[in-house]
Amino acid sequence: MDRRRAAGLLLGLALLTGCADGGTGSHQMTGTLLEPPFEVNGAALVDGSQSPYSLVEDTDDPLTLVFFGYTHCPDICGTVMSTMASAMTRLSEEDRSDVGVVFVTTDPQRDTPAVSADYATNFDPGFVGVSGDLDTISEVARPLGIAVEQGDKLPSGGYDVTHGTQIIAVDADDQGIAYWSEAVSSAQLAADIEHLLSEGA
Repeated sequence: MDRRRAAGLLLGLALLTGCADGGTGSHQMTGTLLEPPFEVNGAALVDGSQSPYSLVEDTDDPLTLVFFGYTHCPDICGTVMSTMASAMTRLSEEDRSDVGVVFVTTDPQRDTPAVSADYATNFDPGFVGVSGDLDTISEVARPLGIAVEQGDKLPSGGYDVTHGTQIIAVDADDQGIAYWSEAVSSAQLAADIEHLLSEGA
């Protein structure tokens, strides 16, 4: 089997295997390329300055990483946010300027726009944190494969919050083109970002 045919097969299997060489043979993706890509919902959320923020209208970078989580999350959210922050430091200045990062809370009852923004910028001053009402957040999350739900109150007085653990890559055409699991390392994420940017993401 020639290389071109093998590359095509790998790309076609990306959703199943989570890896593809992008047709160049020079990089093995850790994340999963989405074919067809996810459509991004442009419903307006709210940023830290109380202004409307849309994943369609306000994400103009060649690549935007989107993560849905919440500030009271005991483990995964902080880990993923730290991974993204560390990945940004591994990029060249040029590549870093082409990448945006947006944290969308799945717990708007506690995470106001200001709280969400503070949480995001604590990981990196360039990160954006947004909130909104739960129905709008769910509406934005659903096409990206993220389920958002606030459970019943617990005996402790708190409540369960469900959220996805994936990092979603949105391109300049407002399409979700790839995702990574929470297990991705900062080095793997940075390498994938560099590859996507080099491919014109």
